[in-house]
Parts: sequence; C-alpha cells; structure tokens
Amino acid sequence: MRHQTELLAPAGSFESLRAAVNAGADAVYIGGTRFGARAYAENPDEKGLCEAIEFAHLHGCDLYMTVNTLLKDSEMEELGAYLKPYYESGLDAVIVQDMGVFSYIRENFPDLDIHASTQMTVLGAEGAEFLKKQGAARVVTARELSLQEIRRIHDTVDVEIESFIHGALCYCYSGQCLMSSMFGGRSGNRGRCAQPCRLPYQLKGDGKLLGKKGEEYILSPKDMCTIEILPEILEAGVCSLKIEGRMKRPEYTAGVVRVYRKYLDHYLEYGGDKYRVDPKDYGELQALYNRGGFSRGYYQVHNGRDMISLTRPSHFEEKGKKAMQEKQRYEALLQEIRKEYLDRDKKETIEGSFRISLDGPSELAVRYRDAEVRVEGEPGQVPKNQPMTEADIRKQLMKTGDTPFIFGKLAIQMDGDIFCPNGQLNRMRREALEKLTEQCTAGAHRASGDIRKLLTCNGAGGDTDKKAQKPGHFLLRVQLERAEYLPEVLDFPEVQAVYLTSEKLDFERLPEYVNVCHRAEKECLLVLPAIFRTPARRWFEERTELIKQAGLDGLVLKNLEELEFVKNQGLELPLIGDHNLYSWNQEAGTFWKKQGITRETLPLELNDRELKERGARDAELIAYGYLPLMTTAGCLHRTVERCDQKETVRMLIDRYKKEFPAVNYCRYCYNVIYNSEPLSLLNNKEEVERLAPEALRLCFTLESRKEIRRILKDYTEVFCGGAPCRRPEYSYTKGHLKRGVQ
Repeated sequence: MRHQTELLAPAGSFESLRAAVNAGADAVYIGGTRFGARAYAENPDEKGLCEAIEFAHLHGCDLYMTVNTLLKDSEMEELGAYLKPYYESGLDAVIVQDMGVFSYIRENFPDLDIHASTQMTVLGAEGAEFLKKQGAARVVTARELSLQEIRRIHDTVDVEIESFIHGALCYCYSGQCLMSSMFGGRSGNRGRCAQPCRLPYQLKGDGKLLGKKGEEYILSPKDMCTIEILPEILEAGVCSLKIEGRMKRPEYTAGVVRVYRKYLDHYLEYGGDKYRVDPKDYGELQALYNRGGFSRGYYQVHNGRDMISLTRPSHFEEKGKKAMQEKQRYEALLQEIRKEYLDRDKKETIEGSFRISLDGPSELAVRYRDAEVRVEGEPGQVPKNQPMTEADIRKQLMKTGDTPFIFGKLAIQMDGDIFCPNGQLNRMRREALEKLTEQCTAGAHRASGDIRKLLTCNGAGGDTDKKAQKPGHFLLRVQLERAEYLPEVLDFPEVQAVYLTSEKLDFERLPEYVNVCHRAEKECLLVLPAIFRTPARRWFEERTELIKQAGLDGLVLKNLEELEFVKNQGLELPLIGDHNLYSWNQEAGTFWKKQGITRETLPLELNDRELKERGARDAELIAYGYLPLMTTAGCLHRTVERCDQKETVRMLIDRYKKEFPAVNYCRYCYNVIYNSEPLSLLNNKEEVERLAPEALRLCFTLESRKEIRRILKDYTEVFCGGAPCRRPEYSYTKGHLKRGVQ
C-alpha cells in the first residue's frame, strides 16, 4: 500500500480500471479469468490483466486481484501457474477467502501481500489477529460491523483495515450465504450468486401474512452511501475505503470515485471540523445508482427497516414521469463522465531539463516520482540562418502526444546562438518518455522460480489415506438446539455424541447436561454461535469459567473469531470445525489441523465425487438437518413487525409459495433463514459408504420430540443396523450430494 489512506475502486473490465484510475482512485481491485467472486464480470485475460497492472502502476495506483472464491482440489493444482504471470508483472496483492489458497500463496509467493476477503466474515479483533498471525497484510471487514467494532480492531491489531464505503449490501453476512447455491446451484462462494435476495417475499406468522401490501422486497437492502460520515470511518481506523461495483458500468465507477476523491482530499487537507457534503454531490451519487434511496450501512445501526428498499430492488422507478426524468438525468450524467474520464486517459505531470551546446552532446532528462532517465543527442549546430530560441525548443519537446505524460516544468539551457534539428528533438523526447514508461512499470516486476504443483493428497485425507468405516456401522452425532429434548436423543445407544447449540441454551444448567450425557456414555460438546460479535464475545467472557468447569468434551467452532477467542481464554478442549470453517480442498484441511482443529465438517456445497477427491478421513458429514440459507444481521421480525427482543419463528414465503423458517436469535442478535426442506441422506447409503466419513451428524433445530425420535430411529436402522436405505416419509432435499455447484 503506497498511500497512507487509500481510495479503492472496483473494476469489472479494463475499461472500468481506466475509468477508476482517471477519476483518481489510489488502488483498484479486479478479477482475472478464474477464481474471482464476480464470475460474470468482463474480467481481462492474462495479457489484459498484465497490461492493467502496468497501467495502474504507471499512474501510481496499486492493483489487487481477487482470488476470493473457494477452490476445489482439481483447481488448486492450477493455482500456481495461474498466479505466476501476474506475480511476475508486479501484482500488489491478492484478495483471498479460502484458507487453503491463503496458505498455498504464503508458501509459494511469500512476498505477495494477502488481503483477507470480506467473504471470510471477519467480525472482530480476534479474527483479525488470527489472520495477522497467518500472514495477512490486510483484513476486509464484514460489512455489518459498527464503527466501534472497527475501532477495536484498529486499537488491538497491527493490520491494515479495508472497509466498504459505497455500493450494494448483501442481506446475508458475506461468505455465509447458501441461498443462491441451494436454489439453483449458483454459489456465492464461487462468484456466481443469482441474487435471490432481490426477489419479492412475504412473511407469515401465527397463520397470517404480515406487513404492508407492496412492501415485498424485505431481503433487499438499500445501497450504502457513507460520504457524509467519511471522517468517522477514517477516524475509526479504516485505511482503505472500498467502493463496491465490479458488475457496474465504467461510468458508475468513475462517477463514484470522483465524488469520494473530492471529499477524501478535503478531509485529508482540512480535517473533519468543517467537513460538509454539497447536496449536489450527494444527488450525483444517487443519480448514478441506488436501490430506493441510500443508507449508511451498518456503521451506526445494527439493523433496521430504513435499511431495506422494501418497494423496489433496482435503480429506476418502473414507469411514470419521475422515472423518465431519472433516466434522462442518468444518461446525461453518464455521457459527461465518459467524456471526462473514458474518452481520454489522464496525464501524469513530469519534470524535465534540456541542455545543448556546441562543445558536447545534448542531453534531455525527465523525472516522474522516483524515476529519472537521461538521453543524449548530437551537439548543437552553428545556425546557418536564424538561431533557435528557447521557445522553439520548448514547443517541440512539450509535444508529448498520446503518451501518458505531460510536462509541468521544463528547464532549458542553451549556450549562445545554436541550432538543433526538430527530428533530433523529437527522437530524444520519444526515447526519454519510452524509457521513463519502462522504468515506472518495471520497478515492481518480480522473478519467480518453479511453483510446486499440489499433490492429490498431502495429508488432509485423500483416497489413499483414509480410515474406511465398516459398511453399515457409522458413528452418529446429534446437534440439538433445544436441550429439553435430550432424553429423546439419549435413548439411542448408537448416538456417540451430543452437540448442544448455544443460542437458546441455559448455560447455568450446562454441567447438568454434560453429566446426563456422560451417564448415558455419550460425549457432550458445545456449539458456539454462527456470528461471534460483541454480544457473543461478552456472553462467553462472562461464562468462561463455567465452560471450563462443565466437563465438556469439546467445542464446535464456526468462525475465525472463536478459534482465536478460545485460545486466548485458555479453553483447552478438543476443537471441531463446523462447515462454516470452509475446507473445500486438502490444503485447507491441512491448514485447519495445524491450527488445532481435531475434526472437520465436510463442505455442504461439494458433490460426492468432489468430497471423495477431497477425502473424508477425520471429518463429519451432515446427513440430516434444515440447512441455514442465510445468517444475517438484518431482522425480518423487526423489519416487518417490531423489535420486542422475543425470539420467533416466522415463515418467509417466496413467489412459488415455498415457506422458509426464519428465526431471530436475540441472545447474539442475528437471524437465520433455513431451507424449506431438511437435508436427508437416508436414501443415499451407498454414496455415504463410498465416502466413508468419520461420522454422520444429524442437526435438529425445528423438529418436535416425535420427529426427532422418528428420524433417529430411521438413521440408526439404516446406518448402524444394516437396514436398506429408504426414502423419507417427509419432503426433503439431498442438498448438493449429487449436483454440486458451479
């Protein structure tokens, strides 16, 4: 990062990159042809991206490349060769989600900065500290964090902080969304989100529809605009101000950058005391794009109705005079921006000096930032007619044409009456500017050696290195949200362990629950929250001693914060990584083991072939349960009804009349939208046996006592008692076991 405070712009194409640079961005993030979280952008090919790196560096910008998707094992083998040309061209950093990718890059490209993507769901200082220890130069915070939470990261961890300041907001915590994946196989973790959150939904509770007619876009947040609170964001410790919009037009990128550039420069020069935003500039941002108005995001509020577009998820009204006026203003603004920032590239101001005499070679020196070059020419000539004036020489040398440079200062020294052919002046100028361009763009180039090719198995559990279960004899583990249903689970001797989730657990009774499980010869583990922000951290800090003394057999972790937190608190218990700690490839599996994860949970989005390639040794397979489609800071109960701090189960209804349970967990203040049908692999015994996972996990959240007992009976008979597989009697899904994701 070459700028103390950085304005970071999106680029979905080379043209967008030019627009961002010309409008004043300090850095640009862009994807290549693979592994980026915007798979449908016009991402440049290898040659184009290498040219983009040179273009950015020539204009003093950093360029960061997105490698922020989860990779399968077959793709990991290609990662080194993919990155090599960009690394050699001087790529400044990669933005990464997958910890397997992270560890691979750290090993093979050790001097390449890694930025932890917002897809990693960094929620606090603990997660930032963990990533800093692994070698991250920067963390991109989850968009849901408050200014206070960001300030705590800044005050606690010596790491660069990048945060979003403008553009679209996801309804779900980034990296925690399976809705697009489960609906149609287009995974947000693979850059292919179909944006189902922008569709209309209804909410039902107590047997009736809730909310007002016409307000159906209850999952569609307004776009974020923070231009009015830019000083507060900077003073919280954010050093990189990130604009969202790699799928938007180049004119959008340039227009947003120029407004934020204006106010960032004003703040850096004058401070925040007299910081004011001109309504015309705010209006220009609105004209470029908004979804039913702007919000300031989550920086000052945890959630709220005012953050949701409700009536329309797009920029323009559908019809009417107002819509026509909006579109006319929009087109006029785009035309103005294109003329200023896209029809021509900006010129970089250089300094030069030219010396000529009759006694020795002439010399032209040009300087730009830290680069300087000198070229020589023939000595001056005795004029046959009129001698050249300083103005004559200056006029010729100042003709920089279509080069990226323009002279600011040009000192000229002439010894007496003298003449120099225009052709020589042109040659010297052309040669000097070419060499200056080469020097400016070549400074960041690197040499790389051979990149090791990943082995198909490196210890994470491939086909040649796994302990196969005996057919029909699987360990069963049960995850239980309601501890009062423990008796139903303990009745089954085939269940080896019980995982108690913490959202509704009576912690004072935790030792009692552990003892009950132990008396039934079953392990008892505690599942930590899906989101570990300030409320969760304080809750567990106050109960650390209770957890230490409870006699637990382990902890199930769902995020980076928890991994660092339990170590800092001295909770020396076996650690199980849930599916949220993504482990799509063997490199990631090896990484998590090094961090003390004794057992993993197999990914939910890989199919059986991919899971077999990855390996299932020491890993659990979730074989039953309502899968979480979204984990959100937004609260449907508050948006459509009101916040009464009472946990409820509402039904989210889509346009096909499918119903999705939506639960607000008030203890930690987050929501989960579950799939309309539970995952069930009861009829896939053959595929499960081929995978041979270490155990099967059954997750009970919304089921009744009777349903829990029936499901346990089915699974113990099929997977522990040798009974043939069977189709469940209830509506169910196989998840991604057969189809996988794109």
